[in-house]
Amino acid sequence: MRKIFHVSVEGAQHGAKGLDGFLDFAKKAGAEGAQPSNFMLQGPDGKFLPASVIKEKFAARGLHLDGVSAHCPFWVHTTAWTGSKTIRPFLPPDMVSRSPEAIEQWAEAYLGDLMDLCVELGVKVIPMFWGTAFGWEMATGYPWGFWKGPGYDLVQEGKDRFRGKTARLRKYACERGLKLAHEIHRGTAAFCASDFLELVGACGGESFECLTVNADPSHDWEGEDWERRFTLVGPYVAGCHVKSHVIHPGLPLSSMEPDWQKRAVQFCQLGRGPIDLVGYAELMQKVGYAERYCRLHGTKTAPLVVEAEGAYGDLDEISAQGIEYVGANCCYGAAAGSFEDGMGEKK
Repeated sequence: MRKIFHVSVEGAQHGAKGLDGFLDFAKKAGAEGAQPSNFMLQGPDGKFLPASVIKEKFAARGLHLDGVSAHCPFWVHTTAWTGSKTIRPFLPPDMVSRSPEAIEQWAEAYLGDLMDLCVELGVKVIPMFWGTAFGWEMATGYPWGFWKGPGYDLVQEGKDRFRGKTARLRKYACERGLKLAHEIHRGTAAFCASDFLELVGACGGESFECLTVNADPSHDWEGEDWERRFTLVGPYVAGCHVKSHVIHPGLPLSSMEPDWQKRAVQFCQLGRGPIDLVGYAELMQKVGYAERYCRLHGTKTAPLVVEAEGAYGDLDEISAQGIEYVGANCCYGAAAGSFEDGMGEKK
């Protein structure tokens, strides 16, 4: 029986464990691969570990290296121009008080070093998301950002800004055969499928050169369900997270509530919520993600990267349960043909 997927786990939520602790957890929980965050690949001096050391750590545990999660530094790069404080947790202490221009330059250099490391590691896909390239007015949604006014057009300005600010990173990635896999997400440069396609168009239609998508069904809250979203951007899907959420009725989705337990939308254990995760895995096969990933990396299976979280339960327990769930339900064997082939009288 030929399998299509293998179960993996995302590292950003497990950052406090460090790389060794995270890989030990992944192995113990039954994962076949792991996707560390960029921070996990840094040594005590803040510099990236040698690729040989990272490879040895994965090999010692028999785990696939399934991409490097780099959402935070890309967020810094495309958001610094706004002066937002949200970038501060992801900066070295000596960069926090620097100008937006200096921070953006630092982020670009850091991401260049990270891409060089990925090449040495044989990693082709970098799950990430572009920051608020269109500005906070646009990020708030209707109605503030969507009209032209005297002397401004925030939509066109955002497209021009995205194209200009990301040009060198995109060129660097394309030259190295890397896929920068944007996770379509509220508050980023692309909230929905059509937003992402607008980014591609603004950059001259770089079809699957480097502007790609990291699928995640848990961010489809307001009208565009996961099936429509990832069908529309299907040819661009280069990475895949598996995550679920619940929506508590009667509560506003966009309230300024910092407590996860009081929010309308809460991430949850896999198997809960409205998302058919087996159907989601089948869609990843249907849109060509699995075949593209395997061809790109020379592997037999593509990763389904568990990113299970919850507002109430212990993170390790939820994550381990998610690994078990995906391994048992979503890593199915490939159909050898139609189920109808065996019907009828045998000759």
